[in-house]
Amino acid sequence: ERLARAQRELSRKAKGSANRRKAKAKVARIHARIADRRRDFLHKLSTRLVRENQTVVIEDLSVRNLLRNHSLARAISDAAWTQLRSMLEYKCAWHGRELVVIDRWFPSSRLCGACGTIGEKMPLNVRDWTCECGTVHDRDVNAARNILAAGLAVSACGDGVRPQRESSRTGRSSVKQEPQRATAGIPRL
Repeated sequence: ERLARAQRELSRKAKGSANRRKAKAKVARIHARIADRRRDFLHKLSTRLVRENQTVVIEDLSVRNLLRNHSLARAISDAAWTQLRSMLEYKCAWHGRELVVIDRWFPSSRLCGACGTIGEKMPLNVRDWTCECGTVHDRDVNAARNILAAGLAVSACGDGVRPQRESSRTGRSSVKQEPQRATAGIPRL
């Protein structure tokens, strides 16, 4: 609010005046304060994550493409995701932790954490969805669980986490490598 007010005041000042120069300096101070607070929060968050966990799993997001959504662009920019990722990268290297980055095309929010079924595409306004197996998922919680499972699979097996194509050799990813049940393939009554 203070930034918006200061920018409105700056826009009313006559160009080249001393008052405009003072208003411009005020806007710059407010911007610097916001940037300092954001950087401080990101340093504290990244340090806590790295100290408390041996493996940190994040999703590789194309922030530039996400900023094209005009209704979310301001919130995404304010969150400074790219800056958080760079802090996590160098702090994990410092502390000897493992940082696993999941591919941006991994269907984390559409993949059912219970049965492994990939649901159809859904718009961002769908926050809860029900799988064919009957499990009700919160979109963000389900995505977090799937990203963690995929990251741990990468850490343990060294495998990629892209969804398997039908033409793959086994048709199964490392996330679901349990042996099949003895009743697999027998239709349920």
